[in-house]
Amino acid sequence: MSRAELADKICTIAHQAGQAIMDIYQRDFAVYDKQDQSPLTEADLAAHRIIVAGLQKISVLPILSEESADISWQERSLWQSYWLVDPLDGTKEFIKKNGEFTVNIALVENGTPSLGVVYAPALDITYLGVVGEKATVSQNGSTSPLRPHPHQAGETWKIVGSRSHQSPEIQAFLEQLPGDTELVAMGSSLKLCLVAEGKAHLYPRLGPTSEWDTAAAHAVVLAAGGKVMELEPGALIGSLTRALTYNQKDSLLNPYFLVTY
Repeated sequence: MSRAELADKICTIAHQAGQAIMDIYQRDFAVYDKQDQSPLTEADLAAHRIIVAGLQKISVLPILSEESADISWQERSLWQSYWLVDPLDGTKEFIKKNGEFTVNIALVENGTPSLGVVYAPALDITYLGVVGEKATVSQNGSTSPLRPHPHQAGETWKIVGSRSHQSPEIQAFLEQLPGDTELVAMGSSLKLCLVAEGKAHLYPRLGPTSEWDTAAAHAVVLAAGGKVMELEPGALIGSLTRALTYNQKDSLLNPYFLVTY
C-alpha cells in the first residue's frame, strides 16, 4: 500500500470516528473522570473503538491510544513503528461545545511522526501530513496545500496560546521577540496546525501535554516544512537544537516545545 493510499484510509477512519463524536455532541452526554481526574466522555470511547477497529483492518502495527495507554515501557521500547492515537483531543472543548476538538491519528516511525491526520468534525476541517510528500487542509469540499508563514521584519508576531491568562514563562518567552505580539487562541491540536497553515508564526508550549496530544499535528507541521523543537524555559529561540521525539522513554509526557518554521 502506498503512503497516499494509506493516508486516504486514515482520513476515512478519522471521519468515521468524527461522525460518531458528532452524534453524541448533538445530544446530552455523560461525562466521567479518569484516574488523572481529566474528563472522559462517551465520545472518547466511541471514537477509540472505531479507530482501533479501523487500524487493525489495514495494519498489523501496535496501537497506542489515550484510552488504552496502559502498555508497559518494556513492551513499547521494542516498537520501531506504531500508531499513536488521541480519539478526542480537546475533551474540555467538547464539553464546552466550542467546536475546537479533534480526532488525531499518527504513524510514528523511529521516534518521529511520518503521517498524521487531524480532523475537527464540528468545524469540518481535515489536516493531513505525509512527511516528504504532502501537507494539506480540506474544508467544504476544497483541499489546499499547507504553507507556513515565516515572520517578516516589521510584522506583528502571531503567537498561538491559551485563551486564559498567559503564564510568566510564556511572558518571558514573548519578551525575546522584537516588536509587537498578538495572541491567536485555539483549542486542542489545532494549535500546531495554525503554524503549519501560516495563520501563526510560533506556538510555544510551556505546559503539560502527552505524546498522543501532538503526534498527528506534529506530522502535519513537518510535512508542511515546519519544526517542533524541545523548549527549555528561558532558552533562546535560536538555541533550540533538539527535535521533539516519541516513545523514547517510560513517561508519555512531552517536554515543553516550540512549533516554528
